Amino acid sequence: MKDLLKSNRVKEFFYQGLFLVLLFFVFSLDKHNMQFHFYDLIFFSFYTIVALFISHILIPKFFYNKKLIAFWSSIICTFLAVYFIEELLLEPFLVGGDRAEHISNMFYTLLSIFPIIFMMVGFKITWDTIKKQRELKKLQASIKESELRFLKTQINPHFLFNNLNNLYSYSLENSPKTPSIILELSSVLRFMLYECKEDVVSLNKEIEHLKSFTALNELQIENRGNISFSTRNIGSGYKIAPLILIVFIENAFKHSTASQSDAISIDISIEVINNELRFICKNSFFKNTNTQNLAKGIGLSNVKKRLELIYPKAHKLEITSENNIYLVDLTLKLNK
Repeated sequence: MKDLLKSNRVKEFFYQGLFLVLLFFVFSLDKHNMQFHFYDLIFFSFYTIVALFISHILIPKFFYNKKLIAFWSSIICTFLAVYFIEELLLEPFLVGGDRAEHISNMFYTLLSIFPIIFMMVGFKITWDTIKKQRELKKLQASIKESELRFLKTQINPHFLFNNLNNLYSYSLENSPKTPSIILELSSVLRFMLYECKEDVVSLNKEIEHLKSFTALNELQIENRGNISFSTRNIGSGYKIAPLILIVFIENAFKHSTASQSDAISIDISIEVINNELRFICKNSFFKNTNTQNLAKGIGLSNVKKRLELIYPKAHKLEITSENNIYLVDLTLKLNK
């Protein structure tokens, strides 16, 4: 961190020095005989000190703290001091001649000085603004990364809570399907613990994970309905943020099993068209149960936040509920 700070300061001093050299060349060159005067260097150094005083002391102390009256009062006093020092001290001792014998009009003197100092101060303000923008972008990226990690960690306990409860119920009944449920659950957990640590994962691996998750939940439905899982034109090389689609599938099973004892229908389809993923999940449900509470669970609000963070302006999510059918239609722009 110290090395980075030192590097930024060195870079700032380098570019500021280069800017001052160019500025000195422009304002001090005698355009009639193409030569410099020694006293021009003294005047320019004096203006540089004034600019540094304004940009490093007055602006941080007053302007950035919104003490505008104090700031502008200090600016006026500073330029008055510059005027009198130049007219009464620098010109008599350095230039002499007519410039030393007559005090110039304050307005014209300050008008000739102001552009030079303004450009020096403007350079500093511009540099600080660029630096602040970079720091802000880094902070925003850090906040986004932290929020994504938090949202991702919410999914695992949420998933475990639901499935361990189901597994506990089957174990109490000594169901012969308990070993199969444990096997499918371990497969799903293996993906969640080891495969999805990255920001994106292979779409093919994500789909295999979804198939295992669907099979895990299908075991619990037994012969009470039909479960369909289909894919089309998946291809290879596509990447997707992990643990997004699973939330919708989990909600589909919760909606159906919470409201129906039979005739459960869940239809899941995934298709890739022109680098866009189309995910559709339909499930049947009855409104006379607690499905309204299920729709507001932690998983759905979680996945909406993740989509907004990971795929801003690159996704379209439509959720509808009509004629006892709950439909999720999600479109994502994929990257390879």
